[in-house]
Amino acid sequence: MHVSRNGNSALYAYFKPKSAIAEAFRTLRTNISFSSLNRPFKTIMTTSAGPSDGKSTVTSNMGVVMAQAGSRVLIVDCDLRKPVMHKNFETDNHRGLTNLLVQDLDIAEVIKPTRVEGLSLLTSGPIPPNPSELLGSLKMKNFLEKAAGMYDIVFIDSPPVIAVTDASVLAPLVDGVMLVVKSGVSKIDMVKEAKNQLKKAKARIIGVVLNEVKMKNEDYHYYYYYKSRNKPSKEVVL
Repeated sequence: MHVSRNGNSALYAYFKPKSAIAEAFRTLRTNISFSSLNRPFKTIMTTSAGPSDGKSTVTSNMGVVMAQAGSRVLIVDCDLRKPVMHKNFETDNHRGLTNLLVQDLDIAEVIKPTRVEGLSLLTSGPIPPNPSELLGSLKMKNFLEKAAGMYDIVFIDSPPVIAVTDASVLAPLVDGVMLVVKSGVSKIDMVKEAKNQLKKAKARIIGVVLNEVKMKNEDYHYYYYYKSRNKPSKEVVL
């Protein structure tokens, strides 16, 4: 799967709903639903081993397709070091998660609507000097519990696992973790180390998204792959 980051193009599921990439996200939505039959995932964190693997684009589009299916969805930008969700959804980032945690604001004061019906966004807010401490705080835990009660599903975009401890801090607070891997870029050793770090943090890894695998046939531009821990692997050719 390849999504060029140019203006609105990161939201393929919204701006190009009939594209193969949008269909791939809908397939991923279905696979997540199958994987959570016994225990619905209310909070799902998206992360990667390293930077620029496409985790934020995956998070954005998963929020879109879940909302398009009728769910009440909240995306939370927990990348308090290099946030991009406000750019993906073309909104400001003056107030967000950090304000909520530090200033004890109500959720309604910081959540923003998006152009997608049923999809709300909580941007990161001002970048703090202590991201890991904020994300691992009791206030963060309480916020996620409250958000899970307000929405059908909450997607959390976190920093890469290897670079900082933030993802490992968040992992035990969520119901499931999706690990995004970029074909030809992500190093196998780094991906394995990311998986090990998440496991040590008691994360429930529900799947892996393999991003930007080019196909030989020009009619099938890219290949999208999702593998659930509890279900047979699913392969979708784009």
